[in-house]
Amino acid sequence: MKKELSPKQRVELLKIIKARFEKNMNRHKSIEWTKVQARLEANPGKLVSLNEMELTGGEPDVVGQDKKTGEYLFYDCSPESPAGRRSFCYDHTALNARREHKPKDSAMNRAADMGIELLTEEEYRQLQSRHLAGEKFDTKTSSWLKTPDAIRKLGGAIFADYRYGQVFVYHNGAESYYAARGFRGLLRV
Repeated sequence: MKKELSPKQRVELLKIIKARFEKNMNRHKSIEWTKVQARLEANPGKLVSLNEMELTGGEPDVVGQDKKTGEYLFYDCSPESPAGRRSFCYDHTALNARREHKPKDSAMNRAADMGIELLTEEEYRQLQSRHLAGEKFDTKTSSWLKTPDAIRKLGGAIFADYRYGQVFVYHNGAESYYAARGFRGLLRV
């Protein structure tokens, strides 16, 4: 992954993110774009991560602000799990455990390479709570979630989707992977 975007790439990315921000004000009613942009421009490494989220189909957008740190929170807001981040097993341990038909990577490896975090169950539910405003996510796909250590130590991992009007959180072996399962990320800026 690049260390920094070119000036042209920065301008193009900020244009895309600003347009999405303005189109979806219900996601961040009390947040001003000028403050978000200033924070992004002051953190070129975060712009690289945001660009990776965009390039892999995540459609990142601001969904809130951390009250303790002041960081703006970007989540992948694509209707389905980002297309460029599907068919991954959960983590590096699971990837190494597969003897045959290994996926191209793991969700945790790819997220780390991108400089983002997988959404937790709580964060995923927060994202899905936006369905009250007419948005629904993962109605045809599912997304790996950051798995609690106790579950992971037993060989499992959790994922979630939205079906029948509600969020379902499931478990699977961490080494499993499916064409319709990806992961959604969180970027703190």
